[in-house]
Amino acid sequence: MSGRIPNNIFLIGLMGAGKTTVGKLIAKNLGKTFYDTDHVIEQRTGVKIPTIFELEGEEGFRKRETAMLEELGQQDNIVLATGGGAIIAPENRVLLKQYGYVIYLRANVNELYLRTRNDKNRPLLQNVDVKAKLEQLFHARNPLYTETADLIVDTGHQPVAVIIQKIESALQALESTCKP
Repeated sequence: MSGRIPNNIFLIGLMGAGKTTVGKLIAKNLGKTFYDTDHVIEQRTGVKIPTIFELEGEEGFRKRETAMLEELGQQDNIVLATGGGAIIAPENRVLLKQYGYVIYLRANVNELYLRTRNDKNRPLLQNVDVKAKLEQLFHARNPLYTETADLIVDTGHQPVAVIIQKIESALQALESTCKP
């Protein structure tokens, strides 16, 4: 971040961390347009994410995700909820940092488990021990989320309104330090 506040805000974090819920509210409060990369990919392809995984594998889906980050990142005045694995590819981490302010919504594995255990639209959690898979994903991805983030907000047991307030306060503090 150099000197000015970016118009774009990108939310990263594991599935179930609250990126879509928080993103919609932040966008509304700040007068920005909200996008969710997974939802846009589904709209464009006409199929659900699990179907893309089934037909193209995770690698095929990740290529679509990178193209979507590149396209949406170049827009102006947006809040973007990324897929949980968007940060796996180094080029995606560069894109996120280049095009906006990155906020890592962090939740512990138990909280993520409670939020995702019955969700059938998460390909990486199908036919596996959900808690063990979340634990593995958290340990693999947490360093990447942390390295990419401009701000880390724990989403734990806090009400969404508290999370929104923390983010907006951090953005206001950033804005006041960037003014000439």
